[in-house]
Amino acid sequence: SKSGLWLLFSHGAQGQYARKLLNDLMEDYSNALRPVDDTDKALNVSLQITLSQIKDMDEKNQVLTTYLWIRQVWHDAYLKWNKEDYDNLEMINIPSDLVWKPDIVLYNKADEESGGAPSTNVKLRYNGEIVWDSPAITKSTCVVDVSYFPFDWQHCKLTFGSWTYNGNQVDISLGMDSGDLSDFVENVEWECHGMPAVRNVMMYGCCSDPYTDITYTLHLKRRSSFYIFNLLLPCFLISFLAPLGFYLPADSGEKVSLGVTVLLALTVFQLLVAESMPPAESMPYIGKYYIATMTMITASTSLTIFIMNIHFCGAEAKPVPHWAKVLIIDYMSKIFFVYEVGENCTTPECDKTPLYPEEPLGDDDGFQDDHFHDYRYDSEPYRYSNGNGVSHHNKQLSNHQMRFSGADVLMVVKNIQFIANYFREQRATCVKAAEWKKVAKVMDRFFMWIFFVMVFLMSILIIAKAS
Repeated sequence: SKSGLWLLFSHGAQGQYARKLLNDLMEDYSNALRPVDDTDKALNVSLQITLSQIKDMDEKNQVLTTYLWIRQVWHDAYLKWNKEDYDNLEMINIPSDLVWKPDIVLYNKADEESGGAPSTNVKLRYNGEIVWDSPAITKSTCVVDVSYFPFDWQHCKLTFGSWTYNGNQVDISLGMDSGDLSDFVENVEWECHGMPAVRNVMMYGCCSDPYTDITYTLHLKRRSSFYIFNLLLPCFLISFLAPLGFYLPADSGEKVSLGVTVLLALTVFQLLVAESMPPAESMPYIGKYYIATMTMITASTSLTIFIMNIHFCGAEAKPVPHWAKVLIIDYMSKIFFVYEVGENCTTPECDKTPLYPEEPLGDDDGFQDDHFHDYRYDSEPYRYSNGNGVSHHNKQLSNHQMRFSGADVLMVVKNIQFIANYFREQRATCVKAAEWKKVAKVMDRFFMWIFFVMVFLMSILIIAKAS
């Protein structure tokens, strides 16, 4: 059709005019000199940064890796044309190597490679305006403060400026008041809460002329869910296991093992935190929490060993002091609900009967000699008869009669007294050992609640500091 042929001819004509325009512009052009009519005037360069992605934040080396789109706009006094002379051609795209470009670099660059922005095309308008859009993956230094890890905020700065031109030659201005976040790709670890920009005029010791730069401050907040479930929550749970070591019976033989196991588990988590943190003097609060918890577990294990020595006091131990009986056995045992086996809080004192009688067995409690002296036992008829020969049976069997003498009765009484004293001593030993065990049990219960309160307060403190 006629319209199609006209469009084809139009594009072909514009292509011819664009080629002619490029040849005319580059005929006497040099990209080595600053393109201004008056060398005393500064060339204004507008800078605009678009943040596309946060690729990595290396806290240990304090390096932030970002993917940016950098737009630079300036006017070239030698690249202008009258659009009517070139078929109303207003803009052409040409390689950036053909034109002069400002040497704007990232001041706080941390990349070892010296390569700059990729050589992309520039947009050239008829009035001499040049728009240069170039992508860049930048590695910049960032002072990382991990005091509130994993609830920390990081404020990383990106400073752009000309490396050789001072402020009287190239004046850098802001394209926008802040970095553009409209195309930002969300990061799994960091949230971006703004990227304000500030224009600075700096004086350096090497030069007397001012230098202008643009500083973008990237406000990042760490997503803490991963660290809460993988570092903080296990530490909380392990910390609450430490006081339960006091509740574990001493006869189980696992009290010290539990404390050592908990201590080793916390050491592993402490190493995980230390590996990801920079070696700085400011320790994060989570690290302080781990250290405080490990110190508490060490103290609880030491106290457990001390209490186990009290628990296993044997017969050679001294009796429990009077003040300990009054304070620990009488009062503290009731406060912490520590009772004997088979005893509960409703058992009255009058119902508690001793295992063995406390009254000594005297001589009057035994049998007297005269009661046994005149009695004999007839083994054949299984009947007793008195000493006068009067028997319930007429049959007298002297060969089978047994008589008890006074010496035999005394020996029996002494043996009974010896057995009674032995049982009395055994009971006293058992009572003494039971008292020491009760003292140890009360102290176990006391320290258990003390350490529970300490763990709870430390957990509340770390949460309050984080918030």
